[in-house]
Amino acid sequence: MKHLRKILRFAAPYWQRSALALLFLVSVVLMDLAIPRLIERIIDQGIAGHDLPLVLNTTLLMLGITVLSTLFAIGNNILSVQVGEGVGRDLREALFSKIMNFSFSNLDRMRTGQLMVRLTSDISMIQRVARVSIRIGTRAPLLMIGSIILMVSTSPQLALWILPLLLAMGAIIVGFITKTHPLYLIVQSKLDALNTVLQENIAGVRVVKAFTRAEHEISRFANANQDFTEDTIRVMQITALLNPGLTFLINLGIVMIIWIGGMHSMRGDLSLGQIVAFTNYLLTTLTPLVIMSNLAQVLAAANASAERINHALEEPIAVQDQPEAVPLPKDIAGQVTFEKVSFSYTDDGTEPVLEEINLVANPGETIAILGATGSGKSTLVNLIPRFYDVTRGRVLIDGYDVRQVTHDSLMAQVGVALQETVLFSGSVRDNIRYGKPAASDEEVIAAAKAAQAHDFILDLPEGYDTPVKQRGVNLSGGQKQRIAIARALLVQPKILILDDSTSAVDVETEAKIQAALDELLKNRTCFIVAQRISTVLNADKIVVLEKGRIAAAGRHAELMQSSQIYREIFDSQLGDGAILEQSKGEAAHG
Repeated sequence: MKHLRKILRFAAPYWQRSALALLFLVSVVLMDLAIPRLIERIIDQGIAGHDLPLVLNTTLLMLGITVLSTLFAIGNNILSVQVGEGVGRDLREALFSKIMNFSFSNLDRMRTGQLMVRLTSDISMIQRVARVSIRIGTRAPLLMIGSIILMVSTSPQLALWILPLLLAMGAIIVGFITKTHPLYLIVQSKLDALNTVLQENIAGVRVVKAFTRAEHEISRFANANQDFTEDTIRVMQITALLNPGLTFLINLGIVMIIWIGGMHSMRGDLSLGQIVAFTNYLLTTLTPLVIMSNLAQVLAAANASAERINHALEEPIAVQDQPEAVPLPKDIAGQVTFEKVSFSYTDDGTEPVLEEINLVANPGETIAILGATGSGKSTLVNLIPRFYDVTRGRVLIDGYDVRQVTHDSLMAQVGVALQETVLFSGSVRDNIRYGKPAASDEEVIAAAKAAQAHDFILDLPEGYDTPVKQRGVNLSGGQKQRIAIARALLVQPKILILDDSTSAVDVETEAKIQAALDELLKNRTCFIVAQRISTVLNADKIVVLEKGRIAAAGRHAELMQSSQIYREIFDSQLGDGAILEQSKGEAAHG
């Protein structure tokens, strides 16, 4: 249970409530153990001696103990729930905080479905164990130990007869735990796989419908569901054999006590009250054994959950502030330099995505990045805000290596509109000022106008206060992209990165966005990753990537003369002839 032991640190803040709950529990156990002794007293002294006052007084004492035990049990239950829920809350916050600090490479390794399972069902399992441990998890062994001691003190002779039975039950339970523990780990892994398939399909149900893959996904889910069910049945079948087996041994023990105890009683060695008390203590001993065997299943599942949670909590963050990191100055000019930069998504540096990139973006320049799918365009710009660390070489901003400055100060100077547009629950206004919560309405509107979003926002039912539905389904792809651009512009970054952020808007709207950006981008360095060449014709420098290397770089007119790759891209999208001459003329006048 080493993984569960690691989770124990989250229970430390609740040690006082845990200690009080355990104190209540010990009191309940002592009272439960006292009841058979009082029954023995009633039988041997009260009934046998025809002492009615003793019977009444002892009965009232038992009633008082029962009431007090109930109150202590309620107190224990309340405190255990508080501890369990508190541990679950703190664990969820710690895990969520860790995920929010993951770098892109961490998120590449851990799938969304897996993280969702850890934040939900895995933590719920830990909560359950925290509650159970303070209640029956502690009560069962205390009752068992106390009952064995009192059985021996009540009748050593009967205890010797019962000892082999207890050993047999202990061996059965140990065998059960040994057998089911690895099986339960398999069940948990199958549940993980089932939840992953479920999460993927719920999130991507529109894609499934668009490609008429419903039957395939139903079959895929059915297979995962069948695997989970089969392994669960295997565990449950073993569990189904345990309880009847233990019940048989318990009944056998009671028969042995009545038979052997009866013979001792007829010889005058044991009283009837002692036999009754011994029987109660035997039941009190055997019942916790059954409870503990069931608890073993919970612990096995919880240990598997704890292992996955610890794996996420202990996952080293690939990109984080260096110990000697300094803040990036607020008054940077905005020069970005790539010095012999190479990058690979693999830890060993094999399969490079970028190789020997040398590029300088001077302050205020607009750098356009073109290239085929998979050429490394998005990867290149993701190195500037340090979403990933370079494998070799350096990325510099005004001479500062981005690895040597604090990430918060770096992101304060870099605005990003990512290729994948993500909007959050809340209003349109909230989404635009996501990176600058204190922004005024005037600033929000100015950013929306620059992104050509103001007009369509006013046409929404509640304007800027219109709620954004789940994943922005009440907005078109182009509308979502323009809101994302407005969000990036609002923070007024010195360096702006637009990663294919206008792919979903029409050419006319894109032209308007570019015209508005021309004014806003003065004295700002901008990187534009684009699929449409019309987006980048007026860029100060156009960089063409091919297989992770810079194949060509320069202005449009230069590249039309010097780069065959660029001409092929231009011809495939805009054609040649008159358009080519027109673009040359515009470039010459520019």
